Amino acid sequence: MSTLPPPTSWTLDHLVFAAHDLSSGQAWLETKLGVHLQPGGQHPRFGTHNRLLGLSLPGAGKCYLEVIAVDPAAPAPAGPRWFELDTPAMQARLAERPRLIHWVAAVPTLTGHPLALPLERGAARWQLTVPPDGSLPGGGAEPSLIAWETPSPSTTLPPSGVTLQALELLGPQPQRLQHWTGSPQGVNITAQWADIPQLRATFQTPHGPLTLS
Repeated sequence: MSTLPPPTSWTLDHLVFAAHDLSSGQAWLETKLGVHLQPGGQHPRFGTHNRLLGLSLPGAGKCYLEVIAVDPAAPAPAGPRWFELDTPAMQARLAERPRLIHWVAAVPTLTGHPLALPLERGAARWQLTVPPDGSLPGGGAEPSLIAWETPSPSTTLPPSGVTLQALELLGPQPQRLQHWTGSPQGVNITAQWADIPQLRATFQTPHGPLTLS
């Protein structure tokens, strides 16, 4: 994905939190944010499942977050799971606590994109760019691209009272991240240097401001 030109038109779709198991990830996020997450579902292709939370944006728009984990009841996938969930390094990180590992940008279409996979969760249908090895673009700081065929959860989830205010993209090559900076939908997205790729998101919650990484 990094060898292809970035899209000229995109919006912030969602943030990806990962956890060692879904129940602990849900409990961690609910404690941090002070609100309850909504049901998600299963991802048959990758053997994972999730919970969701609708987010408001300063520009009056919407996005959402998901917490995702390996589904112990699902058959193992034929290849690597997305978001590096199978790697020892990610498993070690998630054994410590849930993490904000990635973000996803929505585009009008992914027709012809070499990394686009058709995916589903219940009645939801979309295409997402997923490298064959399941790696995270830019270590997670660069977004995956999504093209929804059914409505994005951001349009169907109930209001949560949580607003995403800022997203920091950090990595050893911040110049590669500059295309994704600015104020899409009113969210302040910035890129900064860091020796290890990472993300920081700042929320306004019912109990005050909160930054998670």
